[in-house]
Amino acid sequence: MEAGERNAASMEIARKIAASDEFRGAETILIYRAMPDEVDLSFLTRLPEAEGKRLCYPRVLTKNRMEALLPSGDKGWKKGKFGILEPDPETSLHIRPEELDLVLCPCTAFDENGRRMGMGGGYYDRYLPKCGKAVIAAVAFEGQKVTAVPTEETDMCMERVFTETAVYQAKSAGNRRSDGENR
Repeated sequence: MEAGERNAASMEIARKIAASDEFRGAETILIYRAMPDEVDLSFLTRLPEAEGKRLCYPRVLTKNRMEALLPSGDKGWKKGKFGILEPDPETSLHIRPEELDLVLCPCTAFDENGRRMGMGGGYYDRYLPKCGKAVIAAVAFEGQKVTAVPTEETDMCMERVFTETAVYQAKSAGNRRSDGENR
């Protein structure tokens, strides 16, 4: 996608998220800072519907662990492991996974069954089982939809997938494990 097309699609996705029952009913939400080809959720942070919400961001801790932080403001950011700005842990509020009401996950591909393919690090798949009450949703461009995403036992299913043209509800929304098991 060209930059202008990607920005327009990102804005439309942000509008769909903001209009959703999941977003309207959530107080504490985990979003992310986008890499160049991902959906840009900074549009979501500027919408009036985001006011009063606690918008948290992931921070990579180790090779396979992350945490959620609520940044203290515009100056509370540092470059993280992948060159993406992350909240500064010294000035940010640490949010427990069980406090999250909605988690918005980036992805490289998704299918209508709620399976998502990330960047291969497994950070979200390890973190999501701790988010007991949260609605888990992927955020992607419609062009990232595929017939079937190959999965492993540790991959987590999304309950929703937001794109610029649709909101997909996973057929197995109550079952987060991609292999059909909850653990």
